[in-house]
Amino acid sequence: MPSRKQRPSRQLNPQAETDDSAEEVYQQSYATALRLLARREHSELELRHKLAARKFTDAVINAVLVGLLDEGLLSNRRFTEIYVRGRFERGYGPARIQAGLRERGIDGDLMEQALAELSQLWIDSAARQRNKRFGCRVPDEYRARVKQMRFLQQRGFTGEQIRAVFDSA
Repeated sequence: MPSRKQRPSRQLNPQAETDDSAEEVYQQSYATALRLLARREHSELELRHKLAARKFTDAVINAVLVGLLDEGLLSNRRFTEIYVRGRFERGYGPARIQAGLRERGIDGDLMEQALAELSQLWIDSAARQRNKRFGCRVPDEYRARVKQMRFLQQRGFTGEQIRAVFDSA
């Protein structure tokens, strides 16, 4: 009968097991973060919340985020640019986009830079959204006009941009 190979016995060192376990948890959290980033860009805050929801500790999350930032795999600047461009293309105005970025933990400087790149296009975007929803004709009736203005305001356009749309039409 062939003899079974036995594994070499490992000395039980509680510190070694803790180190292995900590490294394993770090690798799991890092892999989770990479999977999330492979789907779409995330802000640091979003990724922190998603990792915390998966029950990783704050220390592990901090270590993973620092590693991802150092490697250039996580970038608030890149996230902000993609987020702003995507929301602009969906017809949202600057106020609505700013609110979304604040929710995701983006600071004011990054936000202002990204929105400034589109500053010349907001009025055209508001006009496109109004025309898409209500047609090209500007209403003479006060109630219909207010309804259209309210729609644009809910999309995140400023009062100045909304007035410019109605003045130019």
